[in-house]
Parts: sequence; C-alpha cells; structure tokens
Amino acid sequence: MIYQTIKDKFEKGEKQLALLIDPDKFPAENKLKLINILKTVGPDLLLIGGSLISKDTFTFIDDLKEWVKLPVILYPGSYIQVAPNADAILFLSLISGRNPEFLISHHVSAAPLLKKHAIEAISTGYMLIDGGSTTSVQYISQTQAIPANKTDIAIATALAGQYLGMQLIYMDAGSGALNPISQEMINTVKHEINIPLMIGGGLNTVEKVRNACQAGADIVVIGNAFEKDLHLLEDFIHVVKSKTF
Repeated sequence: MIYQTIKDKFEKGEKQLALLIDPDKFPAENKLKLINILKTVGPDLLLIGGSLISKDTFTFIDDLKEWVKLPVILYPGSYIQVAPNADAILFLSLISGRNPEFLISHHVSAAPLLKKHAIEAISTGYMLIDGGSTTSVQYISQTQAIPANKTDIAIATALAGQYLGMQLIYMDAGSGALNPISQEMINTVKHEINIPLMIGGGLNTVEKVRNACQAGADIVVIGNAFEKDLHLLEDFIHVVKSKTF
C-alpha cells in the first residue's frame, strides 16, 4: 500500500519529496533525460496530473512505466483524468472551497472506476492558499483561495479535513505561484494536525524547499521548477533528505 509507505516515513520523521509531472507541460524530448535522472535520484512519490490536461494520461503513464519503476500516483483535476494503469490516486477534496463539484461530485463519478481497476485511493484534503496570482486550480474550480495571512482559517480547514477522515492535508499555492506558502502558516498548521502535511506551489529554489521543510512540511511537491531544469531534482532531493530539520 502506497499510503502505508507514506505514513511509515511520516512516523519516522522522514521528509519526503513528490515530483509532479503535468503531461501537457512536459516536453517529449525531455523524457530520456527524466528517465536517466529518476534511475539515480528517484523521488519518494511520482505524481501525474494537473488542473487541465489534453494529452492521453493513460499513454503517458504507460510510456513512463516502461522505464521507471516508481509507483505512479494520479493528481487529477477531474474524474476524466482517472487512468486504469495508475497505482494510486490522491483522492482530492477541495476543502478550502465551496464548489460541490470539487468537494464530492467528481469523486462520485470516479469511485466506480477506482474500484474496477483496483487503484488505491488516498483521501486528501486539498487546500488552495493564495500565492500572489490567480492559478489554474483557482480558475478551473471557481473557488477562492485562503488568504496568505489567514492562518486561523487554514488551521480550522486542515483540522476539519482531518476530522472528516482525510489521510493527508495538501496545502498548495498553485502551479507557478509567485509566493510559496509562508513558513508561519506551514508551522502553525503542522502543530495542529497529526496526519502528513504536503506543501506545494512556488517551491522553485533550493532555499524555498528548505524553508518549507524547516517549517514542518512532511512532503514537498515540486513541479514547475523541475519542468524548466530537470537537474534541479537532484538538488531538491539532497535538501529534503539532508536530515537537518
């Protein structure tokens, strides 16, 4: 079980790095470079997906699995992105918003597919935090991000997700965010919940990844920065696994 592995590392205090690949934003010519890098410095989690995808997710995962032995976890923008060859899915409920489509409706449509194809569902409370710009998630979901300075709302939302039985809390400033989630917000939310805390959005430098880890992130998610420079993955993994937090 993929979640059990995540939980085991969490309980040992081991920081984890998740690599998020958006098939639409990943150039085909980078595939060989990616394969070679993943063979030497594999992340803890390999996420595939995005807010809006036009490419065939099944084919993308199939090609990747031919060369990469890491389990593939879906990070879906909607139920139509469910691919039967995925190993697991972040079963995201957008708990920071009030749009029922992203709280439960897509989940109802996806559930029979997950059962049919035996895809492990990892219940995830997804919280969109204002990162200084309107993101794809915010636009597609038609929901308002939690203001960056409203730590009390973030705490209450994360706790609500935990009390609803979520296995993870994922706070995200969104793809291409101008500002990552503040260390203060990460730290205060971390101390109020007792399930793994994922942090993503705007983590495009070694310093920002280090800051997120120091603030209390259990899992850091990188995507945009990696798309621009594949070799950054090595630097990010080195920081996350440095055991200096």
